[in-house]
Amino acid sequence: MERFAKRRVRTPYLILLHMNTQTVLLVTGVAALTLPAFASSETRTLPAPDRTGGMPLMQAIDTRYSERSYDPDKAVDDKTLSEILWVAWGANTAGKRTIATARNLQNMGLYLLTKEGTWRYDGPSNTLVKVNDKNLIPLTAQQQFVNDAPVQLLFTAVDDKWGRCHVGSAYQNVYLYAASKGMATVVRGLIDADALTKELADVLRPNEKVIIHQTVGWPVEEDEED
Repeated sequence: MERFAKRRVRTPYLILLHMNTQTVLLVTGVAALTLPAFASSETRTLPAPDRTGGMPLMQAIDTRYSERSYDPDKAVDDKTLSEILWVAWGANTAGKRTIATARNLQNMGLYLLTKEGTWRYDGPSNTLVKVNDKNLIPLTAQQQFVNDAPVQLLFTAVDDKWGRCHVGSAYQNVYLYAASKGMATVVRGLIDADALTKELADVLRPNEKVIIHQTVGWPVEEDEED
């Protein structure tokens, strides 16, 4: 018993989702975080991400780049979408987030924007929870190419000393995944962040704000020469 008492025991993730009440509680071995309740109980369970294989890390870092041209006719399947979300803000085999956060604050959020509504990504359960039926893409589309991208990510964070740093770690993971997968992506600050924050006010935590937007999709293939 004495030897056991000296060990540090981490409590597994426990997610309590009360969609029609006031609280969503996320408990980890280090931190407890209270999240706002969502207006909708509609959820999408995503396929499990493939955590093996892919391009070697150093090669992905070397080939990472920003791309603003997307093939509007080539969709992203659910498995690939799952992997994009997972690398940004998922939970790994050890039960830890796929990015580090200072003092394990985990004080950021990841949303998927679609024409049919806005979804919040829940990493530990690898699910999408619909938070509204609004099409918020026009608030990000001050550049025309945005409308061609099949995946629209919106990163939020509690606006404190560390929140924006955590967002940077998350979107860099998406860049590396895109390089490995042969996809195109770019992170964008040319959005109406204040309007987006206002539209999401009922699902954001106190002092949480929209930080940045990221488009992901398949690059336009150049026509081969005869």
